[in-house]
Amino acid sequence: MAPSTPPPHSTRRPDLHHLLVVDDEPTVRELLRTVLSYTGFDVDAATTGQEALDLAAARTPDLVLLDVMLPDMDGFEVLRRLRAQPRFVLPGRGGDVPVLFVTARDEREDRLHGLCLGDDYVTKPFDLEELIARIHAVLRRTLGEQPTRITVDDLELEPDSHYVTRTGQTMRLSPTEFRLLHFLAVNAGRVVTKHQILDRVWEYDFGGDQSIVDTYISYLRRKVDRAEPKLIHTVRGVGYVIREPRA
Repeated sequence: MAPSTPPPHSTRRPDLHHLLVVDDEPTVRELLRTVLSYTGFDVDAATTGQEALDLAAARTPDLVLLDVMLPDMDGFEVLRRLRAQPRFVLPGRGGDVPVLFVTARDEREDRLHGLCLGDDYVTKPFDLEELIARIHAVLRRTLGEQPTRITVDDLELEPDSHYVTRTGQTMRLSPTEFRLLHFLAVNAGRVVTKHQILDRVWEYDFGGDQSIVDTYISYLRRKVDRAEPKLIHTVRGVGYVIREPRA
C-alpha cells in the first residue's frame, strides 16, 4: 500500500512539529489529521503498521500517535520495529522518538504495557482538547520546551490549553475563533490580509468567498473587544490587525 499523502492544500513546514498518526479507522485517522493540522502540527497519517514504518523511515517524526489494533500487526510490535530503525531518534537531540498510544484497548494490562513501552496511553473515545494537551506535554518533556503565552495589552492567550483572558476575565472561544485570534496575536501590529487568514487559519489555498473571515472577526470582536480599548482593527481594502492601544 502506498503511503498516505497529505491533503492537497497542505504544505511541508519545517518549523512545525511533525506528527505521525497511525490508525486504521478512516474517521479517527482523518479527524486527527485535520484537527492536529489546524492546531499547528505537520501531520502524516498511516493506515497499517508497515505504512507507519515506511513513513517513519522516510521522515523521522517528533511524535507518533499509535493505535494498538492494526490490520497487519499490533501497535506494540510496530513500536518495537520503529525503535529498531537507526533513524528513529530525535534529530540533533538523541533519545527515542516519543510514542503516544491512542486505542480502544482499555484493559489494565494493555494500559500498563503501553505506558511501559511508550510515553502516554489514551483510550477511545477521547476528548480532543485533552489529547492535544497530552501531545504538548509529551513534546515538552522530550524536547525540553516550555509552554508559551502570547500577550497583547491585557489580552492573554495560552496556545497549549486554548485559555484566553482579557482584563482577568476568561472567555470561551470555538476552535476556529481561537486559531484566528492566535494568528492575529502572533502578528500583532502587522496587518494581515483576508487571503493570508484563509490560508493560515482555514488552510484554504484558493480565491473563494472571503466573507467567512469577516463573520469570524465579528464573532471575535463580540468577545475580545467587549472591553475598552478596542484591540482588533479593520484596515480597509487590506485586512485586519490586532494591536496595543496607541498612547
